[in-house]
Amino acid sequence: MNPDLSLLQPYPFEKLAALKQGLQTASDQEHIALQIGEPKHPTPALITETLIAHLHQLAIYPTTRGTPALREAIADWLTARFQLATAGGAGIDPESQILPVNGTREALFAIAQALIDRSRDPLVLMPNPFYQIYEGAALLAGAKPRYLACTAEHGFIPDFDAIDTATWERCQLLYICSPGNPTGAVFEPTLFARLIELAHRHDFVIISDECYSEIYLDESTPPSGLLQVAAAIGQTDFSRCLVFHSLSKRSNAPGLRSGFVAGDADLIGQFFTYRTYHGCAMSLPVQTASAAAWCDEIHVRDNRQRYRDKFAAVLDILGDILPMPRPTAGFYLWPETPIPDTDFARRLYAEENLSVLPGSFLSRTVEGSNPGAHRIRLALVPPLDECVDAAWRIRRGVERLAAGR
Repeated sequence: MNPDLSLLQPYPFEKLAALKQGLQTASDQEHIALQIGEPKHPTPALITETLIAHLHQLAIYPTTRGTPALREAIADWLTARFQLATAGGAGIDPESQILPVNGTREALFAIAQALIDRSRDPLVLMPNPFYQIYEGAALLAGAKPRYLACTAEHGFIPDFDAIDTATWERCQLLYICSPGNPTGAVFEPTLFARLIELAHRHDFVIISDECYSEIYLDESTPPSGLLQVAAAIGQTDFSRCLVFHSLSKRSNAPGLRSGFVAGDADLIGQFFTYRTYHGCAMSLPVQTASAAAWCDEIHVRDNRQRYRDKFAAVLDILGDILPMPRPTAGFYLWPETPIPDTDFARRLYAEENLSVLPGSFLSRTVEGSNPGAHRIRLALVPPLDECVDAAWRIRRGVERLAAGR
């Protein structure tokens, strides 16, 4: 067996199942699940109907690079959404700078296997708390993860100025996530520009997980992206920059397993070589349905409005009783808990038949501090009425604690 497999930690949902093991809920209410970020809004008909209409394509082997129609749809979307044709740039090349992937999860893992040089004692930097795929990808590529705390003091964004030169010199990949999971924090353009400068100075690659970029609360202020800033500062070849996007959250299609990686053509070329051996070409019906999704923004705007309605309703119920940042993007809330996060999660399940994810399960303890401790992640993915019901259950739980019960 690969000895690095022993370095992997249980996934957060495995830890949650163990935490709840043996508990019997005293509530006769229906169970509500806020622990997992699986979108529950209906998948748009344009996706399902296109998929069904092209099932005859199952008789054809797909190519790893993807169809020209899909890559062109992605290029058009990226160029329009992130203003890539500014600063003298011509947008993004669908032939050399875009590669379809089977969801960002597999690609975020695979990119480390393709790009890490394990002979150089590599470091992979990542936020803490974080999407656990980053850690597993680093470990199985023979690299050491370095966790960058995301705390309220720094707006839930790593303090990159606190990283010393020796660490940057060993860094081969930097994972970032904007909007953040679980915090909803959004990187400012100036920070993206600073990281691009550091990547060129110290020769590392930025892996920007932007799969929540299309869920934001102010319709007039979409989050910036890494390629957008690279183009704006004149680096139109997107050197050392890769972004990862998905239809799972944007289009409520997590089961489609469809996304893409885009950016530096040299890195895309290396990743393409890896993927031809990896054997992960996207099926043609999925590619055709994906192209239809990337070409439509109506369903995406409707999706954002649904999340705005849920944020407004839940924050109205919990905002005065649980300290929490008001996110500008994503679909998570990241409130502080009045007791340890694992105890609070157990109580909510036992007393209210409500599942939430302890923040400490999404983080690692570094020098005695776990930045996810005393927080929970609430995924506002169920319908509005269920989110409102869940908020009242959480409020009752907090009030019971305040009353000493």
